[in-house]
Amino acid sequence: MQVLVVNAGSSSLKYAVVDAGSGQRLISGLVERIGEEGAAAGDHRSAFAFVRAAVQESGAQPRVVGHRVVHGGERFTAPTVITDDVVAGIADCIPLAPLHNPAALAGIAAAREEYPDLPQVAVFDTAFHATMPPDAYTYALDRDVAQRYRLRRYGFHGTSHRYVSRKAADLLGASPVAVDVISLHLGNGASACAVRGGRSVDTSMGVTPLAGLVMGTRSGDIDPAIPVLLQQDGWSAFEVDTLLNRSSGLLGIGGANDMREIHQRAAAGDGSADLARRVFAHRIRHYLGAYLAVLGGADAIVFTAGIGEHDAWTREAVCAGLARLGVVLDPAANSATGSDARVISAPDSPTTVFVIPTDEEWAIAAESAEVTAD
Repeated sequence: MQVLVVNAGSSSLKYAVVDAGSGQRLISGLVERIGEEGAAAGDHRSAFAFVRAAVQESGAQPRVVGHRVVHGGERFTAPTVITDDVVAGIADCIPLAPLHNPAALAGIAAAREEYPDLPQVAVFDTAFHATMPPDAYTYALDRDVAQRYRLRRYGFHGTSHRYVSRKAADLLGASPVAVDVISLHLGNGASACAVRGGRSVDTSMGVTPLAGLVMGTRSGDIDPAIPVLLQQDGWSAFEVDTLLNRSSGLLGIGGANDMREIHQRAAAGDGSADLARRVFAHRIRHYLGAYLAVLGGADAIVFTAGIGEHDAWTREAVCAGLARLGVVLDPAANSATGSDARVISAPDSPTTVFVIPTDEEWAIAAESAEVTAD
């Protein structure tokens, strides 16, 4: 089945027609600068008209439209066929994802107008983590406040974590229910996930994608009193949010949010850049050790996404000295480049360490096809 996969941002619309069985792309593209002066598309509706024309010209014949939606709250725990009620439910989650869910809704509205006869499916970043137990997702806050504002750990990158953890099980020759995997999705946004028997049992991101690992411009975990201290000194909530989401992480410490530039600066003797990459790796080790404890050991560790797939320095820094925990890298395998899934651990490593390219578009296509199958 061909699925039109849509990822709508506030000023962009990424799309691809994907064969749900093979993962083959029949067409893919990106409409950028939506709504900006001189742009090709003034809004998502006109952007989607462009997408439909491109799809028709390619000869692709999608039978389903699958939408990436960042936040499904506690209501949406699986891929869901979109109805007016589902749209209302996604809108209800806007306070939990004010930057992401409105864009997804704009994409959904445009797609339903352009493809009124095709089923539309929402695939939620948070859904894979709905299997976390209460002891993993509950914050130690006043219960009434937590319930009123829906404050709990939700987690993100779920489509990626689900895809690579299942791929790891396949590469081990086992069913997903038979293996425990720690998935490290390391890109400009980064998160870790403990997967027991194919189910997420813990993850590093929280109510929002700000928590957990150090990221390109996001701080990850900090002392929760820091925003209070800043606001007591006159900072506005907007200024604190901008600091933590847009001016921190690798950028805040090392002056760049691209790990490749961080490495270049560090190699040239920039101590701040070197510190940034070491803090980045240390935080990942922190979560890796925690999840080895949560799972009682792991069958596999997976590095994925831009940094995870392509940055040998980070992988080595994360895994160095963990032999007593069952993690031993093969330096030559780790340094080798390639675009396919591969093992980078030593033959005698009790835990297999993989590099597995993520494919969220294929995962969305497969889940959209599955939920709409007759």
